Amino acid sequence: MMAEEHTDLEAQIVKDIHFKEIDLVNRDPKNINEDIVKVDFEDVIAEPVGTYSFDGVWKVSYTTFTVSKYWCYRLLSTLLGVPLALLWGFLFACISFCHIWAVVPCIKSYLIEIQCISHIYSLCIRTFCNPLFAALGQMCSNIKVMLRKEV
Repeated sequence: MMAEEHTDLEAQIVKDIHFKEIDLVNRDPKNINEDIVKVDFEDVIAEPVGTYSFDGVWKVSYTTFTVSKYWCYRLLSTLLGVPLALLWGFLFACISFCHIWAVVPCIKSYLIEIQCISHIYSLCIRTFCNPLFAALGQMCSNIKVMLRKEV
């Protein structure tokens, strides 16, 4: 009975990971594009005082910029969104695969091998350097420095 419940729980977790519900209102919940891609008309085009165009030109320019940016993004995301999502999914799957099956095992292997060298290095330091520095410390321990202020 307990094994069945455990298997059902694992199946539910796997299902939740692959079929989680996405938020269609807040599409950037982690704010990864906070300052990078938010480009409005005012961020790109500005007229300094004394060099204004006609009000009608300014309004039409604003509307043209905003609408063309909106529809161009929609068109590009419609045409290229799914293929690029496939490409990025494949790329990050490859990166994850390499990290899991190559990078981490290499690092663990290196850490195991370097541990032996670390013990030998530590032994050499304690054998040769510790007595040398202890002797130097004893020799320099009687040195006294006095500061005198001459007026």
